[in-house]
Amino acid sequence: MPRRTSLGDAHCAIAQALDVVGDWWTLLIVRDTARGVHRFDELQAELGLSRKVLTERLRLLVDADVLARVPYQDRPPRHEYRLTPRGRALLPVLIALQDWGDTWVLGEGEMTATAPTETSQEARRVHELLGTTVPELRLLADDGELTDPVATGAASGPGDSPFTVLYCFPGAYARKDAYPPGWSAIPGAPGCTLESCTYRDRLAEFTAAGAAVRGVSTQRPDEQRAFAAKEGLRFPLLSDAELALTAALRLPTFRAAGVSRLKRLTLVVDADRVVRDVQYPVTDVTASVDAALAAVNRLRGAGS
Repeated sequence: MPRRTSLGDAHCAIAQALDVVGDWWTLLIVRDTARGVHRFDELQAELGLSRKVLTERLRLLVDADVLARVPYQDRPPRHEYRLTPRGRALLPVLIALQDWGDTWVLGEGEMTATAPTETSQEARRVHELLGTTVPELRLLADDGELTDPVATGAASGPGDSPFTVLYCFPGAYARKDAYPPGWSAIPGAPGCTLESCTYRDRLAEFTAAGAAVRGVSTQRPDEQRAFAAKEGLRFPLLSDAELALTAALRLPTFRAAGVSRLKRLTLVVDADRVVRDVQYPVTDVTASVDAALAAVNRLRGAGS
């Protein structure tokens, strides 16, 4: 590892944190382990750095209790690298960096709940999710249960192919006065209630097509629970308040009222956890529900 001046004894917490994650490779390793890349060779292939440098960075992160070495094979001994609670606490840092980069480096420097354009770097990154795999993780649902975002048992029976429609939304509340100040003026933010209620009203069509519906936001579960009860939703709302799914898929966010909010987008995921359809940006919420159902029917028809 290149020699550097240690900041570990500095009184500034920022300096102390940079002593652990100040090297850019370390944050990229955290990014990729959050995405489900856990093994040495996979990390090396993803990052394109030498074995020596990767070994040094992994040792640094293990020593700092950001990563844990977990055995997955006995003969010969093999280990993979998993984020610890201390490591998962870095996910908001990654999302803040991504949001800053999307807004000020790749975007237009404005707060928005949608992509600046359909051809923006941000939109291209989201569409590159097509064909990738959603890592196995659990999010807290509005009923208090830890729930897999991918409903692998969404449908059953001869010829059925289960799918999950994951629609990500900025935020929906049971009371109008609970929305952050200026919410209606943020491009792309209004429409979450209409979107959820449209999925509610057409849930039988999705079920018949072999798809489960999941709504995801970074709100607290109690906020989602109150909204779901008020609107009579009959599918789970999942809280990504800890940004696990957001970091895993590098989903676009914006900041409002001090909280990282998901921009509005929709993914159709198959039973093997592979993303098969992507909608982003979403500018017409009712049309996006039509498009999601059409995608499920198209994919199911292709499979049969």
